[in-house]
Amino acid sequence: MKLALQLSLIPGKTTSDRAKWAKDQGVEALELSAFIGGAMPDRLHEIADEINGVLPICSVCGNATVDGARGFDFLDPDPVKRRASIDGSKAILKFCGDVGAVGQIVPPIFGPPVVPDLAPVMTPLEIEEKLMVAALKEVGPYAAKRKTLFMVEPLNRYEQHYLRTQADGVRVLDKAKVKGTGLLSDLFHMHIEETSTPAALRKCGPRTSHVHLADNTRMEPGTGDINFTAAFKALHKAGFKGYMAFECGITGANPAAKRRAIIKSLDHLRACIKKAKRK
Repeated sequence: MKLALQLSLIPGKTTSDRAKWAKDQGVEALELSAFIGGAMPDRLHEIADEINGVLPICSVCGNATVDGARGFDFLDPDPVKRRASIDGSKAILKFCGDVGAVGQIVPPIFGPPVVPDLAPVMTPLEIEEKLMVAALKEVGPYAAKRKTLFMVEPLNRYEQHYLRTQADGVRVLDKAKVKGTGLLSDLFHMHIEETSTPAALRKCGPRTSHVHLADNTRMEPGTGDINFTAAFKALHKAGFKGYMAFECGITGANPAAKRRAIIKSLDHLRACIKKAKRK
């Protein structure tokens, strides 16, 4: 289990400064955001050049269309919007393959369904499932050819109605049955949706490709009551050896305070990992 930081969370004047500071703290990789401004994926490649080998890029979080719009329309009734999201994802997956990243992290939709209710013929969830499986069957093989992954992310009920639990994510992956796909396990969302995060990870952890870290406060790990040791123990027993990236707010009113908070949280997580592996 390796610790990573989202680049946007690190205080610093330049991308290079942020990457060097993270490396000095023992961070093992950086996660980029798809929402970075500028033409995508050109801006992603610019950031990769600015990092210049200081740390590897482990993942890209989110999706954007090639013209820069947020691309979470995989389950939209409009085929033009669905195509834009799929094509945007392919552009990011190509970047992930180019830099050797684990893959792209994508919640397929935010908010309520936007497809019609055709019950009793077909419910919105049934329609969405078919649309998601079709999308995975296209983007999965594309990702596999580039030795990277399209990773679906279940979110909590306040953000997404469709994929909410780890089992939901596994279900749609199993229906698609294609290579190049994976599961993102976010401990913050799991703390809301799972009756037991460790139990869910024991069951679905072998399918986990990447992990997001935040405490129940949505701030850095160690500021709330999530039992990271228990979660890491379950991941360890499931054979997970991948990256776990901070996706959270950072405590502090200024850059120096935020750096101290990140360092404290990294120390907390390393202690949890150590305990988890020896239990």
